[in-house]
Amino acid sequence: MRRVTGIGGVFFKARDPETLRRWYHERLGIGTGADNWFVFPWRDADSGRPGATVWSLFPADSGYFGDESQRCMLNYRVADLDALLEQLRAEGVAVLPDRHQDENGRFAWIVDPEGNRIELWQPAQGH
Repeated sequence: MRRVTGIGGVFFKARDPETLRRWYHERLGIGTGADNWFVFPWRDADSGRPGATVWSLFPADSGYFGDESQRCMLNYRVADLDALLEQLRAEGVAVLPDRHQDENGRFAWIVDPEGNRIELWQPAQGH
């Protein structure tokens, strides 16, 4: 089974999200909106389908990454979230019980051996 199909997002915490957002915009051209998200569009080489990788800032006190000492989190795209979670559980990987679903797709979280929270994302149709 193909486990990860790509990077869905790169998220990290900022003490001052607005100042850091401006720095990334002015120095690197990453033009985030008011919600501090930027989307890098791409097209799948095999299927030709469009996709995107999200870059986003979160407040320093955000609990979204799990442990407060974790400063960044990767979001990996997956084709079949349920099958992958079942396989990871069977392999002894820490699979967190939380799940989320919205217009972008379905989300779940795992923890690597060093305690880093990782987000897994099965995109909704068209994402």
